[in-house]
Amino acid sequence: MREAMLRLCLIVICLPFCLAIFGQQVVPLYPNSIPNARPYTMKEDSLLWNGSFGGFRNVSIPSLELYLPAPEKASGEAVIICPGGGYMVEAYRDEGIAIARYFASRGIAGIILKYRLPSDSIMVDKTIGPLQDAQQAIKTVREQAATWHIKADKIGVMGFSAGGHLAATAGTHFNKAYIPNPGGTSLRPDFMILVYPVISMQDDLTHAGSRSFLLGEKPSADKKVFFSNERQVTKNTPRTWLTHTGDDSVVTVKNSLVFYEALQQNGIEAEMHVYPRGDHGFVLAFPAEKWMARLVDWIRKADPFTSKPWEK
Repeated sequence: MREAMLRLCLIVICLPFCLAIFGQQVVPLYPNSIPNARPYTMKEDSLLWNGSFGGFRNVSIPSLELYLPAPEKASGEAVIICPGGGYMVEAYRDEGIAIARYFASRGIAGIILKYRLPSDSIMVDKTIGPLQDAQQAIKTVREQAATWHIKADKIGVMGFSAGGHLAATAGTHFNKAYIPNPGGTSLRPDFMILVYPVISMQDDLTHAGSRSFLLGEKPSADKKVFFSNERQVTKNTPRTWLTHTGDDSVVTVKNSLVFYEALQQNGIEAEMHVYPRGDHGFVLAFPAEKWMARLVDWIRKADPFTSKPWEK
């Protein structure tokens, strides 16, 4: 009896703390109809990796999963996270939940985007489906900023692998709305975080599987250029953090290099970390604190080498 009471007391003591850090909730991405959708019978499946939940496939109903810090701990920044998976699956656990939890523990809202995976069976035009969802995510977070204790000018996108391609697409194609946006809400993210990203759809750079699932087996030259985000950088592209390894055998590091070069040519603030070894998915082998602490500083522009004291 005494042990049971002690457990109850610990739960009562710890629960408010846990809720203060991880105020998790899932909300539909679209309040009404989903744009660019067609009737379908496809059903979403969960992926099991080593016997436990790892992610999703056949995603057709997009959503946002919120990890919001307590209002008194919120710094105001928010990061919309796009898990990778070659546009075939979404590695939701490792490249979504774990990342969002860490951000929330540091006072940053971590918001996971479960985006539609491109499929002709559920979309009229599968090539723009993920981009529509990324734009809708930015629009929703910006419009809910006050409610979620977020600063409307501190909203970034983050993506891993093919999710990095989606994040980079959102950060370079924001001038045209592919979703209903009657209020003219800005669809431009304030910063981008691209982790071993697919950037290009060009033959010598792209990840073939990601391109095939997004654009089809034989995409036109125009489609390949449009979704080669290194070719879409302008002087209004958001500041960007890139990380990759030189020995990445899945997505060549040249993707990050050409994007960094394009950012430099357009005078965009960028920080890039290229490590010699680790292969694809290398950051997932480390505790989040080991590689994300420096990233949090970058989000807050707390680096004395790149920011002024009054900008912190």
